[in-house]
Amino acid sequence: MFWIIILLIIAVCVFLPGLWVKHVMEKYRQPADRYRKQGSGGELARHLLDSFGLGNVEVEETSAGDHYDPVAKAVRLTPDNYSGYSLTAVTVAAHEVGHAIQDSRGEFLFLARQKLVKTAMVGERIAGMMLVAAPLVLMLTRLPQAGVITIMIGIVSMALSTMVHLLTLPVEFDASYGKALPILQKGGYLHDGDLEHAEKILKAAALTYVAASLTSLLNLGRWIAVLRR
Repeated sequence: MFWIIILLIIAVCVFLPGLWVKHVMEKYRQPADRYRKQGSGGELARHLLDSFGLGNVEVEETSAGDHYDPVAKAVRLTPDNYSGYSLTAVTVAAHEVGHAIQDSRGEFLFLARQKLVKTAMVGERIAGMMLVAAPLVLMLTRLPQAGVITIMIGIVSMALSTMVHLLTLPVEFDASYGKALPILQKGGYLHDGDLEHAEKILKAAALTYVAASLTSLLNLGRWIAVLRR
């Protein structure tokens, strides 16, 4: 019973944020034409980028999820948000522009995350190989120390991915609350009464990576527990 409760808690912690994010985003896609007179999410993103002197940053449609690409210097929005006129579309567009602003200002956490991303990708591959190889190394060498060292290398490599996820959270919250919310509020881009709903969308945008962060931490903790046995 104890382990069942633990598994249920873990499942809730990992999946609930993602379900809530999806619910909020879908809820405020209606009415779909609420901002038709003001412009689509893509048009607002273009306007905001130009107003911040970021004419070099492109606005593109993508099927790979809303994001800002610092390498290509592009704000990429899903079709619903790029061409949509809903509150979700314009709010998500402002959030992604927030990342472009972070990049243009050379903000420390944003740059630190970007530097770690490539290292973390390599680290995840190494971690996977080391953790799978540990039993084989132990069997071939018959040395417990060799297996422990292999697992430790895997855990250290996995920790790089966890660091990226942890750095992602403050970066996302700043893009929502430090950048997008003041822009939408001071610029008068939203209809009366929409600001409080936009805050929910911005929170959802910032929490997109929470499930990934929790999963990464849980995996890291699980392997540390294995090593301590």
